[in-house]
Amino acid sequence: MTTFQPAAVPGQAPPPDSVHPRDSRSEAPTSVSRLNDTIKGFIERWGSVWVEGEVTSWNVRGGNVFGRMKDLATDSTVAFRVWSSTLQRLPRDLKVGDHVIACVKADYFVRTGDFTFAVSAMRHVGLGDQLEKLERLRQKLRAEGLFDPSRKKGLPFLPRTIGLITGERSDAEKDVHRNAELRWPQVVFRTAYAAVQGDRCVPETIGALKALDADPEVDVIIIARGGGDPQTLLGFSDERLLRAVAEAKTPVVSAIGHENDHPLLDDVADVRASTPTDAAKRVVPDVAEQRALIGQLRSRLTSRLTQRVSHDIAQLEQLRSRPVLRAPEQIVDTRTQQVWLATARGRDVVDRAVHAAERTTSELRASLRALSPASTLARGYAIAQGEDGHVVRDAGAAPAGTKLVITVERGVIAARSEGISDVTVAGGPARGGRAGAELE
Repeated sequence: MTTFQPAAVPGQAPPPDSVHPRDSRSEAPTSVSRLNDTIKGFIERWGSVWVEGEVTSWNVRGGNVFGRMKDLATDSTVAFRVWSSTLQRLPRDLKVGDHVIACVKADYFVRTGDFTFAVSAMRHVGLGDQLEKLERLRQKLRAEGLFDPSRKKGLPFLPRTIGLITGERSDAEKDVHRNAELRWPQVVFRTAYAAVQGDRCVPETIGALKALDADPEVDVIIIARGGGDPQTLLGFSDERLLRAVAEAKTPVVSAIGHENDHPLLDDVADVRASTPTDAAKRVVPDVAEQRALIGQLRSRLTSRLTQRVSHDIAQLEQLRSRPVLRAPEQIVDTRTQQVWLATARGRDVVDRAVHAAERTTSELRASLRALSPASTLARGYAIAQGEDGHVVRDAGAAPAGTKLVITVERGVIAARSEGISDVTVAGGPARGGRAGAELE
């Protein structure tokens, strides 16, 4: 602290630097420098203080952090700074919204009169055990496959009705409605209100989820909440809610907090949106983009069809210009002559084959007739058969009294043998004897 040397002059007001602030009066004011030095000396006697609050500002500049901390119950705030050397020793996940305890030391800049606190230590409050429990739950659910991308359901291109679970009259509800309606004005919402923090959060959210999931008109469900400190978001990491979301048949979109917030619901839900606004953009398409896309597709289709038709017309013209298509009857005439020649050759071949077959048939008929027993019978011969049907070739095989069947050219004669006969037949005696027969 600056040492002041009073140099009072009798009959005159003392110099301002020589007047202590507690001794100042209108006739003898103190100086700004003496006042600031006095304040700094007073503050330095406080030493380090442990303070609890919520981080409301966290700005990094030149490796140092400049921020503000808010009281948990009132709107009172204090400014703090964290030098880069201290920042390296602090948890790396400190951010806006964190509930923290910090060791601070008051610092007063005499040149500018600014008052702030230098942080020497800072840590989360009340989340150490809770974060450990959440990590164990995360590992458990991951092992069960609840985080697997393969089990997540895809979002419909254009849902008929969007189910929304959020706090009543919340900013999240307004953000989702506003952004979804800007993208697709005809969008329809079915909203189920639930507490988004506290003891009622989990049961009310599960009840709303089951009601919307049972509604056949709801094609997708958004669970939305604005930002907050990790303590207020714990309900969206509750195992009961996570399992209810995993069992839902309707696709579920998690839109909890801001980009940096990451409850376990984000991992179990079918789609994770960084904010409620992002959820609205993911669930419904942009009508302007879709119209532009349809216009592009129509243009491409028209271009392709035009090219194809033009190409086919050009090919058709090339075909029509060929000599064979200028006089197509020549093809018919040529083929007609070929067909006539082929027919004539076929007819000639068939005729020759028929004549040859007729000659062969005549020859076979003549041979058959010459060898046929009928021809022999026609020349006057007869066939004698016994009662058993055997042909009699030896007269001794037909003794007297044997019944015979004699076949002649025209008919059959029944006869009886009279035994061997010496009757001369055809100019000579019977060779070996002949059997005489009596006709019956």
